[in-house]
Amino acid sequence: MRKLLLLLVASTVFPMVAHSQEWAGHERYAAANAAITKAPEVVFMGNSITDLWDDNHPEFFTDNNYACRGISGQVTSQMLCRFYSDVVDLKPKSVVILAGINDIAQNKGPIELEHIAQNIMSMAEIARQNGIRPFIASVLPCDTIPWNAKIVNTSAKVAKLNEMLSKYAADNGITYIDYFSPLVASDGSLDSRYTNDRLHPNRAGYDVMEPVVLKALAEKQCCRKACDRKPKADCRDCDQHRKCHRQNCTQKKN
Repeated sequence: MRKLLLLLVASTVFPMVAHSQEWAGHERYAAANAAITKAPEVVFMGNSITDLWDDNHPEFFTDNNYACRGISGQVTSQMLCRFYSDVVDLKPKSVVILAGINDIAQNKGPIELEHIAQNIMSMAEIARQNGIRPFIASVLPCDTIPWNAKIVNTSAKVAKLNEMLSKYAADNGITYIDYFSPLVASDGSLDSRYTNDRLHPNRAGYDVMEPVVLKALAEKQCCRKACDRKPKADCRDCDQHRKCHRQNCTQKKN
């Protein structure tokens, strides 16, 4: 009888706990979104890597009028579900999408790399359809999932997913932000100087990432002004873009 009672309690209590939070996490930023009076320049959409960025260096967001919309543990399906409320409805000029490692970690169950990429592509397409410039970021280097030892060949999966994202970006005139190259160690892992747990950046890691994304955002803004086209247009081949790039963007690289 006692065992039966325990089973009945478990069947009624645990479902309540499991559903106490809405699956996509819309409530996480609901108050912050409602309090916005000036549209952010850029929204950073992502998981804990983006979430912890704001914790490690909040001035990066406040000083640039950027909005952090990262939620720890989330997979791309959840981000896609909340993309309207946490990105589109804020009416930013641009969105930086950094996602995929939690899908590889199978946080919400198995998923093919192709479908992870498609979720990210879908976010980029939604952004474009709403006049927002999408930037797709590489998945950061990672050779192990600290909380799921069953995941193998992590480095290879990260590399393959990045290859898919880079090709999609190139084929569709979207800027691909390569965080991977300056952060990777020789063995494919996240360089130990830039992490404390082999997956999340520490402050030194974010210090490497910030100039990479700032440069990408600045170059796109420069060339967009020169071309004077809608965000979804690929203007890399026009004469105005090349002139602008020579006069402004190239100088910023030096």
